[in-house]
Amino acid sequence: MGPDKEAATRRSPPPSIDAAAAEKLISEFAPIIRYLAQRLAFRLPPSLDVEDLIHAGVIGLMDAIGKYDPSREARFRTYAEFRIRGAMLDEIRSLDWMPRSVREKIALFQRTTEQLSKDLGRAPSEEELAAALKMDADQYEAFLFQAKGISLLHLEDFGLEAGDERRFIESLADLNAENPLLSLLSQGLRRRLIEAIDRLSEKERQMISLYYFEELTMKEIGQIMKVTESRICQLHAQAIAKLKGLMKDREKESF
Repeated sequence: MGPDKEAATRRSPPPSIDAAAAEKLISEFAPIIRYLAQRLAFRLPPSLDVEDLIHAGVIGLMDAIGKYDPSREARFRTYAEFRIRGAMLDEIRSLDWMPRSVREKIALFQRTTEQLSKDLGRAPSEEELAAALKMDADQYEAFLFQAKGISLLHLEDFGLEAGDERRFIESLADLNAENPLLSLLSQGLRRRLIEAIDRLSEKERQMISLYYFEELTMKEIGQIMKVTESRICQLHAQAIAKLKGLMKDREKESF
């Protein structure tokens, strides 16, 4: 066999799944893709669109169908789930959830929360934060709307290593994993997080519990708390920004 023919053989596609089998697989995997996407969306910023993850998952499945080689790979289901998860994780890592200007405002919010917590001996109220930030009620509400993509995902804010964020994201896609936030936190960090949550308002604590530990959606939480989904998104942004400020405050106290 000549070199050109050998190269062509190496580039030839593996045995493919026929069209009828592919259509059947897409129908079979649709609930799995949606479930994985919703599980991810539960723990990530409310601004993350679950449909984007579903779309990425479908692309991952199509990639698996096109590249699966029955003579070489493991069971198709195992191979496909690996590709689906990988496509969703790539989508998450590629997202730029908020502009720098909003991140700067959130950083100011966290510093203000930290300072007010020291001065007051407790977590500040919405009114106190708005006053300290020199915002009226409308400006404060608009800021919370902009900041609704803020998330506990940025684990370096809790003193974790950069590599932990990848493990956190990957654990989100593991159907058998325990709560990924708590699974990564050391005992000391868990204690600081719990102490910080205890300093939030009753509504903020309820929202954090329902969203991060009960894994309810913003819409479901709004129905339970009898407020709009938009208000829950604002409450989430405020609570997470407060938590980050309080966590940093507690971290300094521990040294």
